[in-house]
Amino acid sequence: MVDFTELAHGTGGAPVVHRLRKTERSRRLLLLRAVTDIAAKKSDLPGPLPDPEQAWELLSRVQGVAPDALDLVLAHPYTGSWLGYTSRLLHRQIAGVCPLWVHVGHIHAIAAAAAIRAKLSFSTEIPVWSGNAALPGLGVAKLGGDELHSVAKVRCDRSRREIRGETSAVELPTDLSSDAPGWWGVRQVTLRAAAKTLTLRLDDVDPYRGSYDPILPQRLPAAEVREWAVLLDEAWQLITRCLPQEAEALQAGFDSVVPRALMPFRTSSASSGEAFGSAIVARPTDPATLAAMLIHEFHHNRLSGLLHLVCLHTDDPAERFYTPWRDDPRPLGGVFQGVYAFFGVAAFWRALTRDDGYQLRLLAEFEFAYWRAATWRVLRVLQNDPELTDDGRLFLGGVADLVGSWQQEEVSAVVAAAAAAAATDHYAGWRLRHLRPDPAAVVALADAWCSGKTRPPLGRIEDGLPTPVPDGRWRHARLDLVRLAITDHRRLARSWSTVPDATPADFAYADGRIPAAVQGYLAELAEDPESPAAWAGLGLALAKSDAAAGHALLRCPELVRAVHRAVRARGVPCPPDRLSAWIGWLDAGGQPGE
Repeated sequence: MVDFTELAHGTGGAPVVHRLRKTERSRRLLLLRAVTDIAAKKSDLPGPLPDPEQAWELLSRVQGVAPDALDLVLAHPYTGSWLGYTSRLLHRQIAGVCPLWVHVGHIHAIAAAAAIRAKLSFSTEIPVWSGNAALPGLGVAKLGGDELHSVAKVRCDRSRREIRGETSAVELPTDLSSDAPGWWGVRQVTLRAAAKTLTLRLDDVDPYRGSYDPILPQRLPAAEVREWAVLLDEAWQLITRCLPQEAEALQAGFDSVVPRALMPFRTSSASSGEAFGSAIVARPTDPATLAAMLIHEFHHNRLSGLLHLVCLHTDDPAERFYTPWRDDPRPLGGVFQGVYAFFGVAAFWRALTRDDGYQLRLLAEFEFAYWRAATWRVLRVLQNDPELTDDGRLFLGGVADLVGSWQQEEVSAVVAAAAAAAATDHYAGWRLRHLRPDPAAVVALADAWCSGKTRPPLGRIEDGLPTPVPDGRWRHARLDLVRLAITDHRRLARSWSTVPDATPADFAYADGRIPAAVQGYLAELAEDPESPAAWAGLGLALAKSDAAAGHALLRCPELVRAVHRAVRARGVPCPPDRLSAWIGWLDAGGQPGE
């Protein structure tokens, strides 16, 4: 119960993480045995490879002479993702990206990797995919060949370690983390800050490192590895300085990053509930953003580990929740994960606002203000959901204790206003794309507008359930530009056009030129009257000069656009700003997240 409470309060440090990793080891060992047993009952599952029982026997040998080597392969994040993926295939009796025997046969690659670590003499066979023979946690042999799927023999003794395919062979180097002819090792970076050291793998070769399906090796150029090393080291400095207990937790349980290409003005990361200790990260441009991404994903890791022990909610698949961190409606499980992950993000930026060594204080304040409000907004809805278990409510209560206490902490007025507007912007865009207004209300309003009448009373407008099918495309340029303006307003004029999807109207809004922004969004809507981003942008801009118009566009933007669409179809003039002011103050239903 102590561990449960510590995790709920974001203080699950190294001891808690060690215990989570032990439970993950036990779970994976059970799944490994289950895969072996299923394969033993179906003679066709091993394909051209040996029976998985032989891999189990090799793992038993490793356990006898070098149990630490077995622990390393069981703790390897992608042993977990392989087990989850392959177990689902076996349960559904379907093939995956590769033939089923390739996925089942990966157990031989795991056993071979463990035996190499244990320095055993052995011989076995492993699957080959497009010429790649992977040894999890160690690297991949590049065997080539024309066959999409084939078999390679791994032979190790005191004098030689070799992987031999149908047409070529690769001798493994002494240092398996380095590259050699025909061999790509798993690179490592060691991060040091004060007395805290963290060694991470930059894994670009393991076939089960992806979020969903297996993927082939995608070798990172050496120059990018150096960029990653510098950025990770700087991020580690920030984490150890601002959240020392989080740093200790990362030391205990986080060991692998799957690198993706640089994405200016974007943050993209992911993790799997089965790959404890790993994150897939698109390289950001600054260390603070990377630090927040690592903390975000490790919060997912820890919650996933807890969910393997405790049921916190039912398996409700309905996509019914609004979340400020996603553009689509989300199911219960995803929202629960998101709340906990962004709780960690808000905690990091909060700590960074108090760090005298961090230069971009206003940016840290903005991120803290934005993510504390986002997490709190969704948390208040989630806490009352009937699909939570008693343990789930108790857990979220612990999160709420902290997140709720942060809501009144002071940030600068300019930053607070910018964060609130950014949140309003995203929610208006979500409503435009995923809520459908009452058709009767649309017709009544369109009839009144076309007849030149005042807006008829509609009473309280209740929101229906969201649809996962979006009505239009969203763009994130305004949020990017606001961050840019807060970080360095002088840079905004020079760089706004490099922000993906940014328009002159977005630039005017971020630059504080509100009349120009209004005219810019009206021009955009004249060209594309369906654009969700232009409607939401117009609402933000009008809210500063025409409260009634802004209210309509930000509270019920989907209704305003639908009426505009209906009136337009009748050939009647309908300027968006005038229509919004005419609709004015509506009594909208309770917004999700409020």
